[in-house]
Amino acid sequence: MRTSNVVPLFFLFLCANFAVAQSDTDSSAQHPGALVFQQNCSSCHLGADAAAAGEIAPTLESLQRLTAASLEFAINEGVMYGQASVLSNAEKAAIVDYLAAEVDDSWLAETMCAEANRSVDLGQPAYLSRFGVDANSSRNMSSVQAGLQTEDMANLELRWALAFPDVGALRASPVMVGSTLFFSATGSRKILALDAATGCAKWVFDSPTRLRSSLSYGALGENGPNAIIFGDGEGFVYALNAETGAQIWSSDVRSHGRGVRLTGSMTLHEDRIFVPVSASGVSQGGTATFECCVGHGEVVTLDAATGAVQWVYHTMAEAEYTGEVSSIGVRLRGPSGAPIWTTPTVDAKRNTVYVTTGENTSHPATNTSDAIIALDMDTGAEKWAFQGMVHDVWNAACGRVQGPNCPNQAPSTLADKDFGGSAVLVERAEGDILLAGQKSGDLWALNPDTGALLWNQRIGSGTTLGGNHWGITTDGERVFHPINDPGVARGSYVPQAGMYSFFVGTGEPSWRFKVEASCEDRPERMRNCETRFGLSATPLLIDGALVSAGVDGRLYIFDKESGAILFQYDTVKEYDTVNGVPGFGGAIDSHSIAAGGGMLFIGSGYGRMGGTPGNVLLAFAPKQD
Repeated sequence: MRTSNVVPLFFLFLCANFAVAQSDTDSSAQHPGALVFQQNCSSCHLGADAAAAGEIAPTLESLQRLTAASLEFAINEGVMYGQASVLSNAEKAAIVDYLAAEVDDSWLAETMCAEANRSVDLGQPAYLSRFGVDANSSRNMSSVQAGLQTEDMANLELRWALAFPDVGALRASPVMVGSTLFFSATGSRKILALDAATGCAKWVFDSPTRLRSSLSYGALGENGPNAIIFGDGEGFVYALNAETGAQIWSSDVRSHGRGVRLTGSMTLHEDRIFVPVSASGVSQGGTATFECCVGHGEVVTLDAATGAVQWVYHTMAEAEYTGEVSSIGVRLRGPSGAPIWTTPTVDAKRNTVYVTTGENTSHPATNTSDAIIALDMDTGAEKWAFQGMVHDVWNAACGRVQGPNCPNQAPSTLADKDFGGSAVLVERAEGDILLAGQKSGDLWALNPDTGALLWNQRIGSGTTLGGNHWGITTDGERVFHPINDPGVARGSYVPQAGMYSFFVGTGEPSWRFKVEASCEDRPERMRNCETRFGLSATPLLIDGALVSAGVDGRLYIFDKESGAILFQYDTVKEYDTVNGVPGFGGAIDSHSIAAGGGMLFIGSGYGRMGGTPGNVLLAFAPKQD
């Protein structure tokens, strides 16, 4: 079992090529670690050369917000261990010393509530207990759950802002019970129980690693305590006592050792927890000498009371040497990939769990990549799999400049068109429908009994960062399909960034809203404002309003029936914060939109994938007369 209050660990996001870049002339280059960084890391993390990595690696600015322990884990045990394997111990130490931010938790003193106001009342209603809102993953909150009505959503004001030092991204959705908002400040490795009205902290849990997943809340078994459940960046699941923040248990769900990430939130159902595992070897493929690739997606089921593993579903067999070699003679392995990035959906009526997957990362391709998969809830046996794209084999060697491990031989499409969002179950008198959005721009509607296709709509052609990135939402009548589509038109690629609404029963279009770049005075605040403005974060329905947000930091609230804009807010600015930490907004991405108790919560900042870093949790409420 792992315990809290130990050295923090973290992983860097993937880097496509560990290669030599141009020299730097600023004063930081005099640091010994700066030269090592320039020679080995900057092609992915600096300047124009980062385009070869698809602009998905953290920027230098984001890296310099990490602690020494976070960086050490990244290069020795985490996602970057493959790339860093070419470095000596002295070179690794020099890079860490060059990049690392100082650890200073003094900000917590100003964040804590007054001692008399730190109690957590779990007897109040749980307004939001999981990322998907319900077991169907609808992301649809009633006015009672949210404490907000449609007319309120057009009349919001910022009530408070809470900032976290040395953080460049806030990617996780909170849960809310009564007056307490439980929030994962992923980059700070802190779980906080916040007073929703003021933003002060009732308790703080210090995680052993930097965090990644959204939170879940519920009782651990029939008579167990109410707990906060989450996954970290190393492959461990934790359960905390929601009242006190004390750790109840932790569980190691790593089957493949290093490079395991828990991105999707855990799904608690009765006495079991379904854990999505996003191991795939996608980043290690960027290292030319790595025998690419190993690792694949899994669903691990835990006993809620103890954290013990019950069953494991593998998206494919373990990788083996294929008999093939790369262009530089390195042996290749496969199959690999089909990671599970998001939250499992539970269908109790069919005793089924639905998950979605990403691409293969090495040959041979499998029929479980880029797929929607139905599993038996009791055994993990696969019932059916629907594949949205076949032969999608891609890894970090497949940037604009391809490395030796890029699986570019036919019939590979090199598309990287994952499913990044949950499958969403819609229960209808006319027959249930299972929906899912894909990075290809596709919106799929399936028969949940058989996986047979009912209808399909496609918006644009998608990219590695485009199409539907982190999922959809539905009210049962309409489904709302946000499209990211970065960049500008080139050749056959025409970006279609915006929000698209379709009728669930037929797939017929309802309305659409295309977003456009808004630069004006923003370039000094917002990086890549001309090309990064699409809708990537998972949206949220609140009564008759649809909440979405752009990777350019703009918050949008639409009327769900007409698409008319009810409210808009630019979060990319500096903030006076309730804890005195300098606050600044940035890109809004991933799982950054939540609500409850009459308030809307937005995490602003996502210093990855070409996005602008930020460090603020923003709380909005209806304007007071």
